[in-house]
Amino acid sequence: MVKILFIGDIVGEPGRRAVKELLPRLRRQHAMDLVIANGENSAGGSGITPNTAAEIFSAGVDIITSGDHLWDQKEVLVLLQNESRFLRPYNYPQGTPGQGSVVYQANNQAPVGILNLQGRTFMPDLDNPFIAARAEVERLRHKTSIIFIDLHAEATSEKAALARMLDGQVSAVIGTHTHVQTADEQIFPGGTAFLTDAGFTGPHESVIGREVEPVVKRFLTLQPQRFTVATGRILLQGAVVEIDAHTGRALDIQRVSEALVEKAG
Repeated sequence: MVKILFIGDIVGEPGRRAVKELLPRLRRQHAMDLVIANGENSAGGSGITPNTAAEIFSAGVDIITSGDHLWDQKEVLVLLQNESRFLRPYNYPQGTPGQGSVVYQANNQAPVGILNLQGRTFMPDLDNPFIAARAEVERLRHKTSIIFIDLHAEATSEKAALARMLDGQVSAVIGTHTHVQTADEQIFPGGTAFLTDAGFTGPHESVIGREVEPVVKRFLTLQPQRFTVATGRILLQGAVVEIDAHTGRALDIQRVSEALVEKAG
């Protein structure tokens, strides 16, 4: 059996701190073989840099995925060109720097294929993720029976449809991007674990990670506001998926929502 912890969108310094302080215990508690985290909001709440990626890796994350905020920090090119553990959405046009999938093997466990996709409904118009997924999953299945997908998308129907299309061909499809953890974890008939959205790792006394007042003011006035990262009630959210190492079928999926207890003084 292979156990994978997926961590939902890491938002800013509070999110990175939650990973640093909570992940070591979670790895021990659940005997994790692999940890994947979406890090596209880890740098000041928007984008990712080599420094924030290094902080996340040093906390115990094995693979970092991303999404529509990929280009928010210009330093991301260094990661795309030099870091094999960092993924951008696979369905960017051919010739885009970086990689959208990887086969990773840790601790003498079975190899795991990780695929990062981005949806198109209410999102930037990338290549069709359904067509891209079919081709890449077929290629990955020649290398491993265990395939994990981070689908970074807005529409719940798009996430569910892609997961249903790949049922029995991949081990898990976990959604990211909306920053709201859903309560629909399940295993489809073909053995694919699914969760519409993993939630986010960061401050939840907020509007999806940002200070409340400027977001409300933006909706009231339509005037531009600076959306700073909030600070209160920090949670690490995501999901634990147990997978049969031989068949690649998911055996169990459990949501994770762990609070970071702030130290007094």
